[in-house]
Formats: sequence, structure tokens, C-alpha cells
Amino acid sequence: MDGDTLHSIGELARRTGLTVKTIRFYSDRGIVAPTDRSPAGHRLYGIDAVARLDLVKTLRELGVDLSTIRKVVDQELSLPEVAAAHAEALAVQIRVLRLRRAVLMAVAERGSTPEETELMHRLAHFSEDERRRLIGEFLDAVFGGLDDTAAFAGVMRSMTPELPDNPEVEQVQAWVELAELALDLEFRASVRRLVEEQAAEQALSGTAVPRRGIAAAVRDQVGPALAAGIDPASPEADPFVSAFTAHYAYLLGRPDGIELRHRLATRLESVNDPRRERYLQLLAVINGWTAPESLAPAVDWSVQALRVRTPRHTSP
Repeated sequence: MDGDTLHSIGELARRTGLTVKTIRFYSDRGIVAPTDRSPAGHRLYGIDAVARLDLVKTLRELGVDLSTIRKVVDQELSLPEVAAAHAEALAVQIRVLRLRRAVLMAVAERGSTPEETELMHRLAHFSEDERRRLIGEFLDAVFGGLDDTAAFAGVMRSMTPELPDNPEVEQVQAWVELAELALDLEFRASVRRLVEEQAAEQALSGTAVPRRGIAAAVRDQVGPALAAGIDPASPEADPFVSAFTAHYAYLLGRPDGIELRHRLATRLESVNDPRRERYLQLLAVINGWTAPESLAPAVDWSVQALRVRTPRHTSP
């Protein structure tokens, strides 16, 4: 057919795959206006109507509203402008759907109560400002009021989750669990005690005790004994314990002895809170970091080895 041929509404329906009712609806709203009418009063459309209807059909399938479509076909809005706006809107919808899916998966996996489900849903939908405020309150409860808070600035940064703009489901789930931990008053108190113990160590030594100092000693000096299957109470463990405690004594600038070993055992018991390790694991997922090495088995070995070699300590 040439460009002068006019088409009935039925012919348009066959060519576009749209129903007659749908084409009439678009026509009534001026999106695809008839070119002429037949002697019987039926609407007739030019060949350009096919192209317009194909565009309308595509845009509707992409979720574009009719008022915007009319502006596009009337060239009041450019198609790239509309596409950019709707791509942004879809990105928001995708993020919301990811959040909902993450919460539902967490509920299914954890067997949550209605109250827990409501909390998870609320935490998952926190804005960036709300997330920062929650973590800020947690870090303030842990580090606030110390004589040398500035010395812990790096530690505070390393404990701060940064959920990306378009997180994966696993990151959303990790954020929800981490936020629940941050709201846990007992966990806050546990981490606070750990920080206070580290501050006390720094006061003893007169210098900043490296945060990774004890962890590095556990990994490097106790790890081989654990891997070799050495019983922490056996004589074979003595060289490892001596090396480990000597390293701690060096960090504190204090002589190795019963008092120091008792302090070290108590310190390691505080460090070995499984909630703390879980926080670090979740933090790595949220921030896209490499999963941290679990030191729990080596710390357990160290505590056992120290306790069997350290007489019961009675505080004055």
C-alpha cells in the first residue's frame, strides 16, 4: 500500500496487534488522531498511524504513562529524555523490589516473628541519613567519652558500613542483621568493654597498642600449634604460649608473668565474643570487602593454654 492509503480501525488492529477497543481509546485521547472518516462516519487513519501505534505500544509496555506518551508523539518531549527519566524510575523500583526480596528471604530463613519482620522491613528501608544516624549512635555508645577518642578514629571508620546505592540482596540482608546488632544494648556494652580494655592497655604502655597486634600474634604464633593438633594443656604447647605472651608483654612494655598472662586471658575472652566476629563478617559483605579470617578457634586455644598455666587470680 502506498502512503496515501487510509486504513480502517480494524486494519490498524491487524497490523499492530492491538485491539480495536485499545486503538479507539488512544484515538479518543488524541494520541492517534484519525486522518478522515468514511461516508458511513467510520474513522480512517493514515500510514503514519501504524508507526505511532507501534511506538505507543512499546512505551506502554515499558511503563510510560499516557500523558507522557502523548507529549512524545506530539514531539513536546524527546524520546531520549523520556527514556532517561523512566530508566531512573525503574532503578528505584528495582531497588525497592530488592529490599522486599531481601526481607522476605531473611524472614523465611530465620523463621522471624511478626515483630522481628516489621523491624527488618523498617531497617531495610532506612534512608542513607537514617543508616548513618543509627551507626553513629552505636559508635558513640562504644567509643564516646574516652580520654583519647581521637586515637580510635581509624577503628571507628573501619567499623562503619557503607551500603551501596544498588545493593545486592546479600548486602541488604547483611545490613539488616548488622543494624539489629548495633541496636542490641548488650552487644554495645560488650564492645564498649573491649574498647575500654584496649584504652587501658595503651595507658599501661604509654603508646598506642596496635589493634592488630594481639590478633596477629594469635594468627602467627598460635595458629601453627592449632594446625598441628597440639593440646593447649600439653608441654608441647609451652613454646607457643611463651612466644605469644612475650609478644604481648612487648606490646605493653611490661614483663611477662602471672599478672600479664591473666590480663591476656581475660582480654582474649572479651575479644572472642561471637557477636563481634559476626559484626565484622556482615561489615565485609556490606562494604564488599574480603571476608575476615576467623580467629575464634585460635583464641579459644590460647585462652585454654593460658588458664591451665596461670594460677587463679584474685583481684584486691
